[in-house]
Amino acid sequence: MSKRLNLREFQQNLSSRMQDKSRQGDQVSLLGVQIAGQNYLVAMTDISEVLSLPPLTPVPLTRPWFCGVVNVRGNLFCVADMPAFLYQSAASGSVTNRLLLVSERYTVNAALLVDRVFGLRDTRDWQRDAIQPDQYLDEHGVVWRKLDVVGLLSQPEFLQIGI
Repeated sequence: MSKRLNLREFQQNLSSRMQDKSRQGDQVSLLGVQIAGQNYLVAMTDISEVLSLPPLTPVPLTRPWFCGVVNVRGNLFCVADMPAFLYQSAASGSVTNRLLLVSERYTVNAALLVDRVFGLRDTRDWQRDAIQPDQYLDEHGVVWRKLDVVGLLSQPEFLQIGI
């Protein structure tokens, strides 16, 4: 026999879950990634999806950091090799490489190629660098930098892929 759910219990359970969510509202949702051996934090609101690296279609006469285009469910995304763009060293090409699709709200079909994705990070208990406010120290003393996707998308060097 299936268990019958009391409406009052259901409402109380729903109410308590909603209150728990509102208390957790100040939690920062940041994705930890690695770019050229450096740890970065990317706001989850800046990306729409994380993918394994699919086959890329190269585009001739582009900058060395521009990998080409990729078709994701019928939409073309321009793929930027972030290690090459930031540090002039190409992504490792290993199976740990991932694509971060930039959020649709920026109206730019861009994908950022990173070396590795570590998962979500909660920085509430981390120390912030007083000199560089976009840097954090985690509980192990590891430095994490924030990747400013909005700033990246507004850079003329990033938007101009042709040579």
